[in-house]
Amino acid sequence: MEYITPQQPTVGVILCCDCGAQIQPNPTNRCLACIRVRNDISEGILKQTTIYFCRGCERYLDPPATWVPAALESKELLKLCLKKIKGLNKVRLVDAGFAWTEPHSKRIKVKLAVQKEIQTGAVLQQDFIVEFVVVGQMCDDCHRVEAKDFWRAVVQVRQKVDHKRTFYYLEQLIMKHRVHEKTLGIKNVHEGIDFYFATEHGARHMVDFFTSVVPCRWTQSKKLISHDVHSNTYNYKFTFSVELVPVCKDSVVCLHKKLAHQLGGISQVCVVQRVTNHICLIDPASAQLAEVSSTVFWRTPFATLCTARRLTEFIVMDVSEADVQRFTGQGQISHKHQVAEVWVERASDLGNNNLVFCRTHLGHILNPGDTVMGFDLRQSNVSDTNIDAMDPDMVPDVVLVKKIFADKAIRNRRRRWKLRHLGIDDDNTSQNRDYTDFLEDLEEDPQYRTNVNIYRDESKFTQDGTESEAGDIPQVGIEEMLDDLQIGEDATGGDGADMIE
Repeated sequence: MEYITPQQPTVGVILCCDCGAQIQPNPTNRCLACIRVRNDISEGILKQTTIYFCRGCERYLDPPATWVPAALESKELLKLCLKKIKGLNKVRLVDAGFAWTEPHSKRIKVKLAVQKEIQTGAVLQQDFIVEFVVVGQMCDDCHRVEAKDFWRAVVQVRQKVDHKRTFYYLEQLIMKHRVHEKTLGIKNVHEGIDFYFATEHGARHMVDFFTSVVPCRWTQSKKLISHDVHSNTYNYKFTFSVELVPVCKDSVVCLHKKLAHQLGGISQVCVVQRVTNHICLIDPASAQLAEVSSTVFWRTPFATLCTARRLTEFIVMDVSEADVQRFTGQGQISHKHQVAEVWVERASDLGNNNLVFCRTHLGHILNPGDTVMGFDLRQSNVSDTNIDAMDPDMVPDVVLVKKIFADKAIRNRRRRWKLRHLGIDDDNTSQNRDYTDFLEDLEEDPQYRTNVNIYRDESKFTQDGTESEAGDIPQVGIEEMLDDLQIGEDATGGDGADMIE
């Protein structure tokens, strides 16, 4: 018996019906060259079109009126180019990519690979290039800037105080939450800052941010710029006026008797511990805490008896623990502070034996010989209805606010961190007293510091990471600097060092 070995089937060869070339059989019976001559699947697709680019803001026009930012050879730009190619719905897009061009040629070339069924069972794929001519066109936002009519809404933030410490804190909050990204301009004016926006929505968003982070109130007004009687279209400019509470950190205030009773029986004369989304008060005679919201403040407003800039320097002569009487219904008591009876003397009258007795909440960090800042009510002419209505025996002679740990020049030299700013025309140097006071507030209050982003000051270090010769005490973070200054436990914490980059 003979076995027949299987053989591989041979593929038949036919002649192309157009040119006569030998090809393998296919549904069209034509070679690839003849198929491409007879069928152009890219027919009807634009091979050259225009794309509009704004040189001012470096954005591309996405019709009909949207301007989008896109870098060269990015996915965003490729998506925008494909949307502008007409006729792609007639074929199947297989691949798309950029072809290299000179960056300054004002040309963008996109290489496409498309497929289309030209006959039953016959699918043809073809590659071609679409060229986009980049044409310069100014967007509406840049046009308003050039026409000096670039803003549609302005937010005016004002505070009637004699310093800018609150605005420095507000600046850091704005940068941390990136609320300023949609602003067209920021201008520093007397007693405040103006923020300009292209739309009313952006201004309202910033007003909502202010009401959530600081106690304030706001009003709105609008001015008619133009009116189209045919389309009944009105063009307005909106103005939002935001007024911050005229109370700042380390200020001495006098509450209304009714308000003090509502806050848990706190004393009427209090010290402002900090101002965040609430006004945090502390009673120097009992270390009782209270928080006043924006609504409560504007319903029962109270004025500032003395700001941090007008405090007087005192020298501690003697310190002893005080016996504080508690009562039912009293508000929250601070466990970080200790009430003490202190004898102090004005630094200007040192040696004249003019001692003054007072109670203070700083008893846990005060020692004889320390320097403190306080408000001397005996030698001050205060015009306030709340303190005039008080019993003279209940008005303290001196209210101590904070302890002085080191000279400002020494603290500035030891400081190894810095803050970032919005770039407005303002003095942020060590010669600015308000700014240095704000930096010291961040060092002394950990809760105040949690809302601020702090960065490493590279100018105070050499290239190998060691400290430069400008400072005489090494320091990497806030905590090391606080240890050098021997600040008490109430003013130190571990929250701020983790934010240093």
